[in-house]
Amino acid sequence: MVDIGKLETFLRAAETLNFSETAKQLHISQPTVSRHIQMLEKSMGVVLFTRTNTGLQLTEAGRLLLPWARRLLHDTNSMQAVMASIQGDVVGELRITCSTTAGKYVLPQMAARFCQLYPGVRVRILACTPEDVTLRLLEGEAHIGVLSREILDAGLESQEFFRDTITLVVPADHRWAFRKVIEPGELLEEPLIIREETSGTRRVVLSELAKYDIGLDDLDIFMELGNAEAIVRTVAAGYGIAFVSKLAMACPLERGNIVDLGVEGLNLNRTIYMARKAGSSPHRPRDAFWGFIHAPENVDLIHLPEQES
Repeated sequence: MVDIGKLETFLRAAETLNFSETAKQLHISQPTVSRHIQMLEKSMGVVLFTRTNTGLQLTEAGRLLLPWARRLLHDTNSMQAVMASIQGDVVGELRITCSTTAGKYVLPQMAARFCQLYPGVRVRILACTPEDVTLRLLEGEAHIGVLSREILDAGLESQEFFRDTITLVVPADHRWAFRKVIEPGELLEEPLIIREETSGTRRVVLSELAKYDIGLDDLDIFMELGNAEAIVRTVAAGYGIAFVSKLAMACPLERGNIVDLGVEGLNLNRTIYMARKAGSSPHRPRDAFWGFIHAPENVDLIHLPEQES
């Protein structure tokens, strides 16, 4: 097992390239610095420094270890800070941005349960675009973001929230209503109501249709709407067909007025992610909610999209 104290000595030595200066900064003796490095090298089976006429230099192994050592030390410090903060109450404001329709069905119930467990927390859920989620998290305007695509920004970290399924919905009296599945090419025959350009649903559907050489220009776009519930109601009224989250089509007002069916060869499953700013100072409500979502008592909410299938 790697000793965190010896890793810290290595990091300081890698920065100063001088054992004497490292000893001064860490308030230990130079022989102790040398011993720490030797023990670390022995435990890993590599040489981390070489001596030259101009002083110390990192070996290839030392250069490879450097980013890992920084990350381990950072994570250790963060863990200690969070554990220390547990002694205090979980109170304060928790601001969550959400850019996905599916998240709007699961997230409010999850937040409500969290507030029952921690009555000192006030949750605010803010709707925004996927681009705004990243910006608000990085600028500190939000503590947590929920969106339908994995974040690749190095300043943020993400985890899986739950999995959602997109389905094709048609009016209950549609000629396809008694079918379980249609072919992708058949979509070209019907007026389609589609989500707005920034929608995760639209992105997934167009990506899957592209496998069959079907693009946006090939489809008969009847209308573009930025609200899944509005799309479901428009389909129920007989104005077209649409792809929506199964959570959205479960709206009680439209039960019996729409039918969902599959499209052969299209994988319309997607992952909904939760994100937060990486390396930020501990924030009790945010950190508690981050772990709370996958607590055993919340399994029913995490699997809600499957229950609606």
